[in-house]
Amino acid sequence: MHPPERFTSRAARWLTFGSAVSIVFSIAVSQILLALAVVALLLSGDKLQLPRIKLPLALFMLGTVIAVAFSPDRVAGLVQIRKFYVFLELLVVFSCLRSAAWIRALFLTWAGVAGVSGIVGFVQFARKVHQARLAGQDDYSYYVGERITGFMSHWNTFSGQEMFALIMLAAFLLFAVSTRKRAWVWVVCGVVMSAAVLLAETRAIWIGTAVAAVYLLWFWRRWVVAAIPLVIVVAYFVAPPVIQERFTSILHPKRVDSNQFRIVTWRTGVNMIKAHPLLGLGPEGPRIHFDQYLPSDVTSKPEGSYIHLHNIYLEYAAERGIPTMLLLMWMLAMIVYDFWRGVRKLPAGRNDRKYLLHGGIAVVLATLAEGVAEYNLGDTEVLTMFLVVVACGYLALERDVEFR
Repeated sequence: MHPPERFTSRAARWLTFGSAVSIVFSIAVSQILLALAVVALLLSGDKLQLPRIKLPLALFMLGTVIAVAFSPDRVAGLVQIRKFYVFLELLVVFSCLRSAAWIRALFLTWAGVAGVSGIVGFVQFARKVHQARLAGQDDYSYYVGERITGFMSHWNTFSGQEMFALIMLAAFLLFAVSTRKRAWVWVVCGVVMSAAVLLAETRAIWIGTAVAAVYLLWFWRRWVVAAIPLVIVVAYFVAPPVIQERFTSILHPKRVDSNQFRIVTWRTGVNMIKAHPLLGLGPEGPRIHFDQYLPSDVTSKPEGSYIHLHNIYLEYAAERGIPTMLLLMWMLAMIVYDFWRGVRKLPAGRNDRKYLLHGGIAVVLATLAEGVAEYNLGDTEVLTMFLVVVACGYLALERDVEFR
C-alpha cells in the first residue's frame, strides 16, 4: 500500500492545476495560484523537479541578466527579470501533475474554457460588425484595429491561447486512448475554437495553426493532409467578407498595410543586431531606441505598434544578443528532439504518451512559425500555456508516470 499523501502535496497539486487552467481566463488568478503552489510544494517536502531543458533555460536566463546588467536602460529591463517568475509554472507542473488523469483533465479543461472564451468572441464579433455599420464604416477598417479578445485584453493573446488549446485538443482526439467518451463535446469545442481563431484575424496564428495541423494530420492519416487546401478554399468562400479581405492581405494588402509595417520593424531590428550583436540593447531596448535604428530610407513609419519587433528571433537577438537568442533556439530544438525521440519509442496505435508528445511538438512548431511575425513568447499568458505543454510533454517521457 502507498503511504497516505500529505495535505501539502495535495494542495500543491490542486493549486498547480488551478494555475495552469486559470491562465486561459485570468493572468492574475493564475499567478496568485502559482505562488501558492510553489509555497505548498516547498512545504510538502516533495522533490523539486525540472525537465531536461533546465541547462539551456538557465543559460538563457543568465544571458538575460547579463544583457540587463550592460544595458543603458537597466530599470526598464528589470521587467524581463521579473518575468522569470512565470517559469515556475514549468517547475510546479513537472513536479506536481505526475498523473495521466490530471494531465488529461488539464487539457480538456483548457478546451472547455477556451470554447467558452470563443463563444464570448463570437458575441464580440457580431457587436463590432454591427457597430461598424451603424457608424457608416466598412467592416474591415473598423474591425481590424479592435478585434475579438474573448476573456483577454488583446486579440493576439486570445488568438495564441485558442491556438494552443486547439492544438492540444486535436492531439488528444487523434492519438489518445479512449476518446469516444463525450467525444461530441470536445469536437464542438474544437469547432468553436477553430472559428474563434478564424474570426480573430491574427494572420500569424492562422499560419501557426496550419503548420500544427499539417504536422498532426501527417502522423495520424497522411492522406488527410491533401484535403487541407480544399478546407482552406471552402473556409475562404464561406467566411464573411471581412475575413476574406484579411486572408488576401497576407500577400496583397489593400488598406491597412501591416505587412510594410513589419518589414520596417524587421529591418530596424537587423540594424540593432548589427550594432550590438553580443549583448543586444537590453530587454525593452528595441522599444525605447527604435527610432535611433530606423533605416535611413524610411521617411515615415507605417501605422502599427512599435512596442517590439514582431519577430521572436529578431526581438531576442536585439534585446539580449545573438548568443542568448541561440540559447533559446537550443532549448526549443531540444524539446522537439526529446519529444520526437520519445514518440519513436512508442508502439503503434493510440497512446496517451503519444498525444502529449505529438501535441508538444506541434505547439513548438506553431510557436516558431507564428514567431516569424509576432513576439509570441513575450506574452505572459501565451508563455505560461507554452510552459505547461512542455512540462506535460516531458512528463510523458517519465517512467514513473503511468499512461495507457
